[in-house]
Amino acid sequence: MTSSDQEQPRLWFPFELSRPLDQMPPLALAYIGDAIHEVAIRQYLISGKNLRPNHLHRLSTSFVSAGAQAKMLQHLEPQLTDEEASIVRQGRNAKSGTVPKNASVLDYRYATAWECLLGYLYYKGNQSRILELITAGIQHLEQPSKP
Repeated sequence: MTSSDQEQPRLWFPFELSRPLDQMPPLALAYIGDAIHEVAIRQYLISGKNLRPNHLHRLSTSFVSAGAQAKMLQHLEPQLTDEEASIVRQGRNAKSGTVPKNASVLDYRYATAWECLLGYLYYKGNQSRILELITAGIQHLEQPSKP
């Protein structure tokens, strides 16, 4: 059997959810989605030429900030399925109990919604959709700003 014939694992690690996915709190999904986003951005940055740690850290903040995540989601919202849009709504409406330090409340809510969507897709085992959305989001952020 070749490696392409083997089934890909649904999750990266063998730790299943404590309850069914449709019963997971949006903030719990956002918690794992934040990590998914962070790994994707770090891998993207490592694919570049400048690998100095201080440069990588400085550049990563332009992709992992609440404002950047909000821009990604707002750009991608028209492309979401009804199911994904529902998850985004739940994530955006979740009350975290914390006040954002360096972001507007609106950006913070959209960032939470983005992370919630990534967490949901991760637990659905939809790695290809995660890749599609994150890639499109990065491309959107990399475009020069229009005056």
